[in-house]
Amino acid sequence: MRVLVTEKIADPGLDRLRDAGHEVDIQLDLTPEQLLEAIVGAHALIIRSATKVTAEVLAAGTDLVVVGRAGIGLDNVDTAAATERGVMVVNAPQSNTLSAAEHTMALLLASARNVPQAHAALVQGRWERSKWEGVELSDKTLGIIGLGRIGKLVAQRAMAFGMRLVAYDPFVSEDRARQINVTLVSLDELVEQSDFITLHLAKTPETIGLIGKDMLAKAKPSLRLVNVARGGIVAEAALAEAVSSGQIAGAALDVFDAEPTTESPLFGLDGVVVTPHLGASTVEAQDKAGDTIAEMVMLALAGDFVPFAVNVSAAEASASIRPYLPLAEQLGRIFAGLVGTGAGTGLDTLDLEYQGQIAENDTRILTLSALKGFFGASSGEPVSYVNAPAVAAEQGLEVRPTSTTTSRDYVNLITLRGGDHSLSGTLVGLNAQPTLVMIDDHTVDVPPAANLLVVRNEDRPGMIGKVATIVGDAGVNIDDMAVGASPQGAKALMVVATDRLVDDATLASLRNVDGVQSVAAVSS
Repeated sequence: MRVLVTEKIADPGLDRLRDAGHEVDIQLDLTPEQLLEAIVGAHALIIRSATKVTAEVLAAGTDLVVVGRAGIGLDNVDTAAATERGVMVVNAPQSNTLSAAEHTMALLLASARNVPQAHAALVQGRWERSKWEGVELSDKTLGIIGLGRIGKLVAQRAMAFGMRLVAYDPFVSEDRARQINVTLVSLDELVEQSDFITLHLAKTPETIGLIGKDMLAKAKPSLRLVNVARGGIVAEAALAEAVSSGQIAGAALDVFDAEPTTESPLFGLDGVVVTPHLGASTVEAQDKAGDTIAEMVMLALAGDFVPFAVNVSAAEASASIRPYLPLAEQLGRIFAGLVGTGAGTGLDTLDLEYQGQIAENDTRILTLSALKGFFGASSGEPVSYVNAPAVAAEQGLEVRPTSTTTSRDYVNLITLRGGDHSLSGTLVGLNAQPTLVMIDDHTVDVPPAANLLVVRNEDRPGMIGKVATIVGDAGVNIDDMAVGASPQGAKALMVVATDRLVDDATLASLRNVDGVQSVAAVSS
């Protein structure tokens, strides 16, 4: 079959495809218009981060079986459109973890010791020994935001330098963190305590601008910030202001809001070290990515089981189960948002219960779908039906599914429980409308909208008006609202669907309202 390759891939991987009898068609630096022509007749497309695989490209590739991304991120692939067309999307999620962790350490040391600044001065004829005095890593506090695969590798290496390790990751249990000598804290506590901070998160609506002006205001003057994750998680203008004013000591970045770029408010600041997205740019990482993606593409073209498939056909599920797959994934994502409000608490167990007629079928794929949604929202790594159980094991999360054909109120019901939170959903009516029917043991009736506010409050007059006024004053439109009753009958929970995610300042205002007990902003 014809495999179109539009970006530089390590030769050993391409040789594997040729040895398997496939035609490898290498066409680099294609314009969007040229890609639309080249994709015609291709059975597989292999890319890295530059090629944009849009719905239009997928429509033109009528023979496409698989799109392979030689790396981790899939920001440049319209996975939903691919799934709709039955095109498998695969990636190489473990290919660059070690390289990214090592580059993090390189930037950590470069920032601490002002290596690039001193180098630049010396080659320009200036001996500036006293100007570029640095600091030691030993006995300093390193804050790790995101304790996934890369975060853990960084923790192991930082420990060898004698650093004290704290981390923010609400989806890792305290016992799991303790095993690698890391103390879990809230995000605010991490920023306040750390001398160095390193980010290892996915770029999502919730994490964009996570490190901004307000968060940097809580930092010590000694703080140096490192970002080898994704551009946009750090607000560049706010960071530049914090460094130039001396509010923090410095920063080191490998990723930026827009890439490629040669302009940023951070460039030219003495306290800032920058590299052009080199986190995965090692010979070893590229070889691993090339080998892995070649293997995944070969398996897909042969119709075999593909371990790193990001989207899996619902054909693996029975006809009775298939309609509930999107609901299970939505419930997982929403539940991740609920659990994420308990910063630093971690989650040891996740109970999933299937009630009603669906319990007569094999519900394992529903569990995989819920885990895919949960970890897709909570981890910094791509999660598929295949690797979701492995991610759960790595996070120390015990998954406990149960089934019963008895359901008191609904024909079918899916319930998730863990920590202090619970969530139930079902499909309602002839159109099988996804509906949330229980949140934190309060009865509700609301569709799982893209953006939800879940407010726990005292049951007293005026609470709905107070919440709606604050949300409206923030310029956020309320699309839907449901009031949930507790088992005792108290109307003590509100679920508000909004046209966009509510910002941190508005959330803080809501939490300060007399009678409001907790507020969670959830994006599904």
